[in-house]
Amino acid sequence: MEFRQLGGSGLKVPELSFGAATFGGSNEFFRAWGSTDVAEAGRLIDICLEAGVNMFDTADIYSEGMSEEILGGAIAGRRDKVLISTKATFPMGTGPNELGSSRYHVTRACEASLRRLKDGLYRHLYAPWFRRVDAGRRSPAYA
Repeated sequence: MEFRQLGGSGLKVPELSFGAATFGGSNEFFRAWGSTDVAEAGRLIDICLEAGVNMFDTADIYSEGMSEEILGGAIAGRRDKVLISTKATFPMGTGPNELGSSRYHVTRACEASLRRLKDGLYRHLYAPWFRRVDAGRRSPAYA
C-alpha cells in the first residue's frame, strides 16, 4: 500500500480507505446500503489490514451513529493500528445547533463520536470541506 502525507500534519495515510457506511443499517435508507454487524465488520477490517489499508471512514449520520458504534467494536484491541476519519456537519437532531461547522456543534459531535467509537482521543481532526451555517440558513456553497 502506498501512503501519502495528509496536508501539513505529518500524518501518513494510505491511498485507499475503507468506507463504513454499510455498518449498521438502522433505517430503510442505510439498510439499502448494507447492515454489517460487528462480527462481519471485524472480518472486513482484518482483510483491509492484511492488504495494508488501515484508514476507515465513517460519519455520525451513518445509521444514526450505529456505523461508528460497530466500527468501534470491530477495532477493539487494535485501535493503535488504524486511522479513523469521520464527518460531523450533518444534522443529528432538530435543534438549531445540531448541524453545521460551528465550534459548538463540532465539539459535541466529536465527543459523541468518541463515545460511540469507545475511544478517548482524536489523533487528528480535519475538515474535508467547510460549510458555514448562520441563523439556520445554508451558505451558497452548500445550497
